[in-house]
Amino acid sequence: MKRFRVLYLVIFCLTIITVTGCYKVIEPVFGGTVTDVDGNVYNTVTIGKQTWMIENLKVTRFRDSTSINLVSDSAMWRNQITPAYCWYKNDSSTYNPIFGALYNWYAVKTGKLAPKGWHIPTNDEWFTLEESVSQLNYVSGSLAKILASKNYWISSRINSALGNNLALNNSSGFGALPGGWRLNERTSFTKIDSLGAWWSSSSVSDTTAYNWSLMNSLSTVQRAPCNLWAGMSIRCVKN
Repeated sequence: MKRFRVLYLVIFCLTIITVTGCYKVIEPVFGGTVTDVDGNVYNTVTIGKQTWMIENLKVTRFRDSTSINLVSDSAMWRNQITPAYCWYKNDSSTYNPIFGALYNWYAVKTGKLAPKGWHIPTNDEWFTLEESVSQLNYVSGSLAKILASKNYWISSRINSALGNNLALNNSSGFGALPGGWRLNERTSFTKIDSLGAWWSSSSVSDTTAYNWSLMNSLSTVQRAPCNLWAGMSIRCVKN
C-alpha cells in the first residue's frame, strides 16, 4: 500500500510537471509604432505571433492619399454604399483623440484603409487574438477584462456584470476602447463608453460582414454579422 501511494505521488507530480511545461504563457511585447498617411502615430503590441495597434484608427485618407468621404448626416450615412467615415456625434475634437473614427465596411473593402504593411484583420485573425489572449494570464479574469482598456469604460457596471471583484486589468495590452458605433438614422450614434465594436475584413453576404465587439454587460467577446453601412472602429494588424 505504501509503495502504491509513493508510485501514485510520483505519477501525479510528473503529470503536473508535464502539463505545466507544455503550457506556455504568452506575454505581450510593447515598444513599436506605426504611422498612417495623415501622420497619426499608433503604439503597438505583439501578442503571440500577431502585432496589433493598441489604438483605434483615425485616418481620413486611404493609403494612396485619396480622401475618404466624411458623412455627418444620418440619413445619408444609412444609404451609403461607398467608403465613408465619421466622428462619434460628429464631434472630432471630443472623440477623435481617444476613440478614433468610425468607418463603414465599404471603406474596409477597399483594402487601402490600413497603413502600409498593415491590414484590417479577418474574422479568423480576431479568433487567433482570442486564443493568444487566453494564454496571457489565465488567472487575471474574464477575456473581456484582459482585453479592455482600464480607462473610459463604465467600469463599475462592467465589473458588476462580469461577476467578480477584479478590476479591468488589460493584461493583454490590447486596450480595447468603448468607442460606440453608428447605426441607422433612428438610433444614429450610441453606446459610447459601454461598447467597443471593430470591423473584420470578412464578409458574410452582399449586405453583411463580421464584426468583433466587447460590451460592458458581458464577459465574453461577441462576433456577429452586421450591416455594411454601420459605423465601427478599426484596429489594424501587421502583415
